Amino acid sequence: MDFRASETIRFEQLVQKLDQANKLIRSWDLKGGISAQVTRLEVLQPTGKIVQMIVRQHGVNDLKRNPHIAADEYRLLEILTNEGLPVPTPYYFEQAGGAFTRPCLLIEYVEGGPEFAPSNLADYIFQLAANLVHIHRLECEHLELSFLPKQTELHEQMLHEKRANMDETLNNSLILHVLKSAIPFPSLNRDVILHGDYWPGNILFFEDTLASVIDWEDAALGDPLADLANSQLEILFHFGAAAMDNFTDVYVSMMPHLNLATLPFWQLYAALRLSSFPEWGLEKNKEKIMRKRFTSFVQQAMKMVGHC
Repeated sequence: MDFRASETIRFEQLVQKLDQANKLIRSWDLKGGISAQVTRLEVLQPTGKIVQMIVRQHGVNDLKRNPHIAADEYRLLEILTNEGLPVPTPYYFEQAGGAFTRPCLLIEYVEGGPEFAPSNLADYIFQLAANLVHIHRLECEHLELSFLPKQTELHEQMLHEKRANMDETLNNSLILHVLKSAIPFPSLNRDVILHGDYWPGNILFFEDTLASVIDWEDAALGDPLADLANSQLEILFHFGAAAMDNFTDVYVSMMPHLNLATLPFWQLYAALRLSSFPEWGLEKNKEKIMRKRFTSFVQQAMKMVGHC
């Protein structure tokens, strides 16, 4: 039996964990994922209805970082679904050694896709910001979230890891020095659920409406400024400074009690985290634009922390 046929059998076994009468029609890999292998399934249910589902199998690096990452993402999706967040409904979680050698998630397929050329940029940005506010406004106190890591611990771990081959044309050593000298950041805001990688590529739109937020493997508990800063730089990369400022204004206006004093430090952290973009295989002109925007973002943050 060849690999593809064997894999098809395993996918069918997986969907039959939901209902023994489910039948797999076909499966195909979805391109574009980096942190996980994502497969789309077409399933015939016993009612005669054909539905689509997604299988996520996390990559080796993520599993090394957190061996429970699939179980944690499943639990979080359950919580977020129950709280009314636009996320894929989780159907089933299987430990490694079942149908697959790696743990995997079976989740809802949501119609839509990332949008990088919105017909109405202002409305698109408003939806991104309002949805991030929705996530950050969840009342964590009544939710069982002890399985999520603390963002401050992830932050300090990243800063103390040896960073090989840093791009000095992006001033990474200076950013790292400033951040190390500032830790631990003072806690000025209440901890919230953080997506951890809230950017346009992880937001699905359908007919100009935000449909779902996907890829929660980097979720944590911590200061909402961590998500805000990461989103700011990503929006700057893809849509420019005016869109970034608009996103920030909308978000801040909906979070009136937010203390922004440490935002420049979180912006530098986001910059260090996203400084590998020269390795993303971008078209040369696109990389040039992103370098310019990255530099301006870092310079402004450095100015605010007094290192410019």
